[in-house]
Amino acid sequence: MTLSGKTAIITGSNSGIGLGVAWELAKAGADVVLNSFSDTDEDHALAKQIADETDTQSRYIQADMSKGDQCRALIEKAGACDILVNNAGIQHVSGIDEFPTEKWDAIIAINMTSAFHTTAAALPMMRKAGWGRVINIASAHGLTASPYKSAYVAAKHGVVGLTKVTALETAQEPITANAICPGYVMTPLVEAQIPDTMEKYGMDRETAIKEVMLTRQPSKEFATTEQMGGTAIFLCSDAAQQITGTTISVDGGWTAL
Repeated sequence: MTLSGKTAIITGSNSGIGLGVAWELAKAGADVVLNSFSDTDEDHALAKQIADETDTQSRYIQADMSKGDQCRALIEKAGACDILVNNAGIQHVSGIDEFPTEKWDAIIAINMTSAFHTTAAALPMMRKAGWGRVINIASAHGLTASPYKSAYVAAKHGVVGLTKVTALETAQEPITANAICPGYVMTPLVEAQIPDTMEKYGMDRETAIKEVMLTRQPSKEFATTEQMGGTAIFLCSDAAQQITGTTISVDGGWTAL
């Protein structure tokens, strides 16, 4: 399908899943807006590379997703938002009784509350355009839980709930809202964790991946950022018009356990 003429805003998209989704949407013809809090030359160069290689009007807009006013300003600065991909997120691992309050607040703000602000700002634009897609990047942890990840699990469950409410409020409009729930995805951040895991457990690469990192992912294979982008493109298609308010797990069977 072609997304020519559509503008897609992807939060937290200068690396990892967000960047992968941005590339796939741009390849399908959408003008993409990359986002991060950093605002470096590299961020702008990424947007230019996407624009040049996909012949789109892609660009970069800085915004700190921990701040509600900046979340809303991101949408306003973009000028249009046909496809909103709420992807920004951070992680911290600690027991509940030792979990730093500032880490809890930051994770809830960036992983969950930002999606509320961007959605609130984007819906009027989608209604004016007569078409829209809200795609929230949740997680297998939006459907299940793991110890020591209280803020992340709470935030991702909240994102799934927000997705359902958004879908109900737009159910009779040409707008859909869905959540993609990835398991482990191969990103530069995950790739960088492999050597340390190998050293810690005294394992070769394949064993460390399958027996430690992917212990909860039955396929024993990482999902890819391209697969995340492909799922987003499907949700933008006419075939997905009646898919709204639900989750799509891309987790190698994690949530089937």
